[in-house]
Amino acid sequence: MKNIIAFGALLALAPSFANAWWDEAWTARRTITLDTSATGVAITAPQSSVPVAVRLHSGNFDFTAAKEDGSDLRFVAGDDKTVLKHHVERYDSLNELAVVWVQVPLIAPGQSTTLYAYFGNAAVGGTSDSKATWDGSTVGVWQFAEAAPLADASASALTATGNVTLQKAALLGDAAIFNGSPLRVPASPQLATTAGGAWTMSAWIKPAAAQQATLYAQGSLTVKVEDSAYVLNVGATRVAGGALRPGAWQHVAATVGGGKATLYVDGQAVASADATLPAEQAELVIGDAYSGELDELQLANTTRSADWIKLAAAGQGADATFVTVREDAAEGEEGGHNYFGILIDNLTVDAWVVIVILAVMFVISCWVMIAKAMLVGRIDGDNRAFLQRFRSASNDFLKLDQGATHKSSSLFRLYGAGLREIRKRFDAQGEAAGLTGASMDAIKASIDADLVRESHKLNSQMVLLTIAISGGPFLGLLGTVVGVMITFAAIAAAGDVNVNAIAPGIAAALLATVAGLAVAIPALFGYNYLASRIKNISADMQIFVDEFITRVAEVHGR
Repeated sequence: MKNIIAFGALLALAPSFANAWWDEAWTARRTITLDTSATGVAITAPQSSVPVAVRLHSGNFDFTAAKEDGSDLRFVAGDDKTVLKHHVERYDSLNELAVVWVQVPLIAPGQSTTLYAYFGNAAVGGTSDSKATWDGSTVGVWQFAEAAPLADASASALTATGNVTLQKAALLGDAAIFNGSPLRVPASPQLATTAGGAWTMSAWIKPAAAQQATLYAQGSLTVKVEDSAYVLNVGATRVAGGALRPGAWQHVAATVGGGKATLYVDGQAVASADATLPAEQAELVIGDAYSGELDELQLANTTRSADWIKLAAAGQGADATFVTVREDAAEGEEGGHNYFGILIDNLTVDAWVVIVILAVMFVISCWVMIAKAMLVGRIDGDNRAFLQRFRSASNDFLKLDQGATHKSSSLFRLYGAGLREIRKRFDAQGEAAGLTGASMDAIKASIDADLVRESHKLNSQMVLLTIAISGGPFLGLLGTVVGVMITFAAIAAAGDVNVNAIAPGIAAALLATVAGLAVAIPALFGYNYLASRIKNISADMQIFVDEFITRVAEVHGR
């Protein structure tokens, strides 16, 4: 025990001084964290030689950088030196999904254990070895993998007989679908139990309905489903408990040893009783009268601890609180997850098209807002300067064009339009003749025409902002909806429904909506600000026209 604790302390400290790359021939790696703290799966004692299921998918692994069959995968302990035993249960580079089992030498309680997954070396062959992944107490493992669904993956190398179909949409790779007909494994020394010895069985099941069925039977040692409860029979001792959930995956485990028989469901002990393991060397029967799916049947000739079973239920299930895989800090953001890198890596083609269009819209709307704000600022400043000159002038107010020119002032341009019409009439009739009412109306009409043109100039390109405001969110929503459709279609085709496979695609699809809002929100603020400034300038122009015409009529009217 002291050696185990010392090794646990070594693993805990290893990440702090693991600063070297394990082997430069491998070009990429991922950091795997096994969390036994309060935020993960809390255990009370160290667990040694634990097989841990590592799920790889497009959200946490770059399948394009690894070999097509995953044979370049290597798993290294937190010291970045010790190569760990592993085997690949499933590796689908096309749909970017994989399940790999890694034997972890020690998992200590109340802390995180760090591993590294190396890949990206096309020159090496595979080292996957299912028989070496399990510890010496494991006597049988049926994973129902497509390559050899009835073969035992442990060192016992047993083979079951019978007929089952495979379910691709299983919890861990493939699973067996039972329709009442059992699988049988001939009696063997490896599976034999000894009187007063120890035994552990665990499996994942997904029952179709409440039923009367035998999940495991070896002589008088059986694990059954009776209606909606689980039952462990050890000779004449019956242990019943737990609640069967039809249509949902549940982890069921049973242990016998030390004078106690215990039944576990989803990692928690649900019933126990005093019992002694009988000596059995009978045929093993799996799934007799059972209707539903079954996966990852593991048998051991020792009594697995409650912590071991808790880790199995949490680590093999879809819950990510125990096992997390993330991009290495050397490749991504220092000290944390590169979330935006994950989102960008999972963007579909349609989302890229939408985001590029939105980026163009964003650039155009920014250019319009900046250019228009500068124009409105210049117009407003020159208007104020000219209006001050106009109001301070006396009877020579028709000679203001001979002084300073207000290039950006819309009022000065309206003044100039009126001045041209007035001088035309003075040149034809003489200034002393004055201006008739009809002439004043004609002058005002000419100024009003220029006022309309000035208003058009002020409002030009504002429609681009309204397009960004109204069209941006709808374009983003379109990209999100199509991205979600593609993600779910890919998940359905791959047959993996765990949240870690779905989440990156959904999150990336939502990035299109975020991009749409990022275009619309600044455009909305900019449009409202500019519209208010333009409205004030337009009001000033209308007031000036009335003021100018009234003053001309007062001084030169007849």
